[in-house]
Amino acid sequence: MTTTLAQTDPLADDWRAGGFALYVHWPFCASKCPYCDFNSHVSATIDQSRWLAAYRVELARLAHEVPGRVLNSIFFGGGTPSLMAPETVAGVIEAARQHWPFANDIEITLEANPTSIEMGRFRAYADGGVNRVSMGMQALNDDDLRRLGRMHSVAEGRAAFDIARECFTRVSFDLIYARQDQDRAHWRRELTEALSMAVDHLSAYQLTIEPGTAFGARHAKGGLKGLPDDDLSADMYQDTQEICAAAGMPTYEISNHARPGAESRHNLVYWRQGDWAAIGPGAHGRLTLPNGRWATEAHRAPGAWLDAVEKRGNGDSARELLTLSDRAVEYLLMCLRLSEGIDIPRYLAHGATLPQDRLADLVGLGLVEQRGDRLAATAAGRPVLNGILRELAE
Repeated sequence: MTTTLAQTDPLADDWRAGGFALYVHWPFCASKCPYCDFNSHVSATIDQSRWLAAYRVELARLAHEVPGRVLNSIFFGGGTPSLMAPETVAGVIEAARQHWPFANDIEITLEANPTSIEMGRFRAYADGGVNRVSMGMQALNDDDLRRLGRMHSVAEGRAAFDIARECFTRVSFDLIYARQDQDRAHWRRELTEALSMAVDHLSAYQLTIEPGTAFGARHAKGGLKGLPDDDLSADMYQDTQEICAAAGMPTYEISNHARPGAESRHNLVYWRQGDWAAIGPGAHGRLTLPNGRWATEAHRAPGAWLDAVEKRGNGDSARELLTLSDRAVEYLLMCLRLSEGIDIPRYLAHGATLPQDRLADLVGLGLVEQRGDRLAATAAGRPVLNGILRELAE
């Protein structure tokens, strides 16, 4: 007789250490940025009521699979979720509330672009339940904003940020560094300026050139000039750590900085290997069910996803059962990104091991440190985290 994972799995409740969240993907943008490899599309017309109905169908389906869980966070990502009608956002939140009890301090985040922000719209989002906004500022330099394909100016971004701060107590924004012709002095000034605006959270991402993007095609043809080399990019990363820490917003994850207590609760569910239900085109989720932990993936094309939900009542295109080994690797890859590091007993409970000789070498090099039952990358180790992971993941 074949023994199922559910009959032998000692980790049926492991997700509780990370919590439970809902991710809602809105796939539409006003334009496609040349560096973006997210599942985003430009559409002239969008039937908001039809999309809300489909989201409701998906929420009912997933709530039937994982009933009664306390929902710690909801995240509207994209695309550009600030192009969603406030009624659509409120409808999704209310539907989620009908299916799962909300945590008393539930975090409900909406990603927004400065071009789609105005006071009345943001107040309507707040009235509908959104309590945190993450803004795609990306740069505080008009020339670079144009290079990045952004449709807003610095002045428009600042005005939008002021509106966001007036409507929400928690506001984050994103910046991209290691841009064309950018040097350390320019980045340090820009980051310092950004921190003077920041409320409680800042994400700083190094520009990466992804295959399948406009930047990727341009770079392949030798047309993307002035990108910093690896050494300069590493220096900019170190500058980011130092300047953010001095401003009271230390790193808590490789690319994310926050005042104590203002960390993104939603992203912490991912990094701490909780469970999350994911709806919308191309959305990826993780759900621990009675027969094991599953990786879910939705149809990427908006039309295909909508059609599948309306005709079959299920927007998923794939579902894969994860082995304990899969789960161990995911936990190591995700949680070691955090400054808090991994819980060693939790990692070992997946059947994993920590190679003691390699671990000792990494400790000796000052790249990782063990604090009781936790193992974390040091400030020196985080820039070379991929190498550390290769050493530790057997």
